[in-house]
Amino acid sequence: MTTSDSGKETGKGPGENNAITLHIAQNPEADELLGRSPLAALVGMLLDQQVPMEWAFTGPYTLAERMGSDDLDAGRIAAYDPDAFTELFTTKPALHRYPGSMAKRVQQLCQFLVAEYGGDASAVWRDASTGDDLLERLKALPGFGAQKAQIFLALLGKQLGVRPPGWREAAGPYGEAGSHRSVADITGPESLVEVRAYKQEAKAAAKAAKAAKKPGTPRKR
Repeated sequence: MTTSDSGKETGKGPGENNAITLHIAQNPEADELLGRSPLAALVGMLLDQQVPMEWAFTGPYTLAERMGSDDLDAGRIAAYDPDAFTELFTTKPALHRYPGSMAKRVQQLCQFLVAEYGGDASAVWRDASTGDDLLERLKALPGFGAQKAQIFLALLGKQLGVRPPGWREAAGPYGEAGSHRSVADITGPESLVEVRAYKQEAKAAAKAAKAAKKPGTPRKR
């Protein structure tokens, strides 16, 4: 069950409603998988670092293909031979800029899901009582820091109908309506451009702030 800020049920998360359509990967087949597979959505979010967003969120679809399936299975991935699983990531074209380390992280995520949620990724958010509760659950996932957890929470709320009370507040700035800060705000090519522009501006601002704090070069005597 999913709820709105008022606590009323409003929709279903991925895997519960095949009508959900995402446009993050900018690839119809990959986006279709993200919309119906809770695990694919989690894995895509996990891969979303140091690579273009489209590359990261196409990863689950490519991985499923290489495993000979139309979906990802946490139990199967958790039990997969580590070296063989890494090969699925490193086979060209690689699934990530750092395929070896990301293969390990995906396997650790699935092992955690098996141990804590019986392999059911949607159980992470299905009965979350509040936005803060959901945020803590996401932060507990291997490979999910505070920022990544907030972005995924925003994605769940904005596009996947998972809205426990206080979800926008728990997602921080990523939960703001009308923002273009993250993958949670990508609904097509135009919004992808806006989100990418925001990320570039934020990166430039952070770089400038770091340079401003850097001590000046001492004068020669």
